[in-house]
Amino acid sequence: MIGFISSLFARGEPTLTEASARDAPMIAALHGASFRRGWSEQEVEGLLLDRHVIAHRALIGSRFAGFIMSRLVEDEAEILSIAVARRQQGRGLARQLLGLHMRRLAGLGARTIFLEVDEHNDPAIRLYQRTGFQEVSRRANYYPGPDTAAAALILRRDLV
Repeated sequence: MIGFISSLFARGEPTLTEASARDAPMIAALHGASFRRGWSEQEVEGLLLDRHVIAHRALIGSRFAGFIMSRLVEDEAEILSIAVARRQQGRGLARQLLGLHMRRLAGLGARTIFLEVDEHNDPAIRLYQRTGFQEVSRRANYYPGPDTAAAALILRRDLV
């Protein structure tokens, strides 16, 4: 009981580590809660077992709080997804995950990182702009919406 009560008030520092296939259920659940079309556990597990995929997770205490996942081929990486649990948003966790992840990608030889983001996802766009990403293109009507489809902004960041 004391552990439960202290976990309610704990605001400990996040622990950021590499994710593995055993994290697939938690990543799939968070992805499903964060995006219109979530990934299944099988899709996530398949990605995590792919030798070209790099993933990190964030834990606060023993609670799963976020993840980031990229595919790296040669010297180009593409961020596939990043998500932070709703109760942890606005505390800089996505920026910490992104920073660690970019350093890891650079260490593995990535020279450029690309990603796609919904043109209406203002918090994500601010995060990416603050960390040096720039828009290089857009795909009209890429993300389906309830009334109209949204464009996907294609962002790029050079690491060297």
